Amino acid sequence: MFRARTVVRGVMNWNFEEIQETVCKEVAGVLADQELEALRVKYLGRKGLIQEIYASLPTLSNDQKPLVGKKANELRNEITQLIDDRKIILKEKQKKSSHKSIDVTIPGVSSTIGHTHILTQTINEICLAFENLGFVVADGPEIETEFNNFTALNIPIDHPSRDAFDTFYLEEPDPNNKGRYLLLRSHTSPGQIRIMKDMTPPLAVIIPGKVYRPDAVDASHSFMFHQIEGLLVDKDVKFSDLKGLLTAFCKRLFGEKIKMRFRPHFFPFTEPSAEVDISCYICDGKGCSVCGRKGWLEIMGCGMVHPKVFEACGYPKGKYTGLAFGLGVERITMLKYGINDIRLFFENDQRFLNQF
Repeated sequence: MFRARTVVRGVMNWNFEEIQETVCKEVAGVLADQELEALRVKYLGRKGLIQEIYASLPTLSNDQKPLVGKKANELRNEITQLIDDRKIILKEKQKKSSHKSIDVTIPGVSSTIGHTHILTQTINEICLAFENLGFVVADGPEIETEFNNFTALNIPIDHPSRDAFDTFYLEEPDPNNKGRYLLLRSHTSPGQIRIMKDMTPPLAVIIPGKVYRPDAVDASHSFMFHQIEGLLVDKDVKFSDLKGLLTAFCKRLFGEKIKMRFRPHFFPFTEPSAEVDISCYICDGKGCSVCGRKGWLEIMGCGMVHPKVFEACGYPKGKYTGLAFGLGVERITMLKYGINDIRLFFENDQRFLNQF
């Protein structure tokens, strides 16, 4: 323990100037945090010098007590300040030394750069193909009215798709549609209705977006997926125009070697209607596991716009004709890249997504 003190007539007399000089020298020579902490304990700890001075106050005369007490307080504050200042200096030295230890020649750790999701890539590729054919990309809301999603598309009230088991209905009614309920659109076809209400032919639009159906999730079904809707309306549009348009599109997307097949089908909003098949681009139509040994792949539905759809949009009867088509983005992507499970698109597994 520090001994800068003398005894006068049995009373301890502390030499505060000598103590301060000694502390200054000791603190200035400290090079590590551990040494600085040891000094703090030596002078300011419970058994340190300052506490020893305070403990000696009862032995002093009444005249000495206030003087020694004041000097002890001043010494405590000075020692505290010296230690705090030295602590700052040591921190700055540590920072400088740590900067010097960095080897700038070592290669850095690069951050992972994201890329466009495979479904978005497919959507962009399809939209670009139709843009090059003169179409304009449009958009529509995911929350739709019952009129746009069903009624205007000539889907009758007793159609199974309008049942609550096949459509996500929302609880709040649409105040602008005579109390009929809002819903999550079950296909992108309502976009046709909105566009035809707002635009006068000629028009050619492509409408990509999410759609929702309460399907049980498995390898080929999801409650949310993506569709792309196409619509062309003008005077004297023929079914041959539809076949030529979709043939040009499919050859751009899948290659010039593929063959096309149109099979009669039924859709409430088109008449006549057809399913579109392409020859399997993997086996060249010979039959493989991808095409189910049939040699053909079903990729979309299409047809001529039904007159009742034109009527629901306010178009004059018989003035315009049009063609429409729709395809599932997930299906096209799965066929094109040989993916056998739709759930892979949405699980965010980087091992899968980084392949594309």
